[in-house]
Amino acid sequence: MTRFRWLLLPTIIWVLLLAYFLANVEIQIEGAAGWAADLPTWRIAPNWLLDIFWGGRPMTGYHAWMFPSIALFFHFPLVFFGRWSWRLEARLLGCILMFWIAEDFFWFALNPAFGLARFSPANIPWHVHWLGPAPTDYWVFLSVAAALFWLSGASKRSNSSGRLFIRPK
Repeated sequence: MTRFRWLLLPTIIWVLLLAYFLANVEIQIEGAAGWAADLPTWRIAPNWLLDIFWGGRPMTGYHAWMFPSIALFFHFPLVFFGRWSWRLEARLLGCILMFWIAEDFFWFALNPAFGLARFSPANIPWHVHWLGPAPTDYWVFLSVAAALFWLSGASKRSNSSGRLFIRPK
């Protein structure tokens, strides 16, 4: 097994730890009012584009800044080490998708105003679409993340060194 494949489990554990910490931060920020309902931020009411790209939830200034911030944080090691490849990007995008699902679930599970007992469509109006016991976002994102993790472990097909800023010798 390659080192890249071996590192998948520690990577997943680390992503879950990051999600746990951000969920706790968001619980402190939002309290019982999920999806930034009581925050002093701008909000765009649902429309057909938000239904397609945002799962029917309103777009808020809070989320417009939070989502790209997390994506930038996850990409920092690639920039720091000056390395990039399609395999690394696939792993990274899979991590981001898994991070958001885990963070969202932890927000409900750990939030004193919710807990697992209230994890249902009746109590969570901002998750509009559900499939069984979870929002459809969870199923879609986890499926795509699994596919990206699988692709990230596939054998190399290119001779690219994966270096971003340094010319290969």
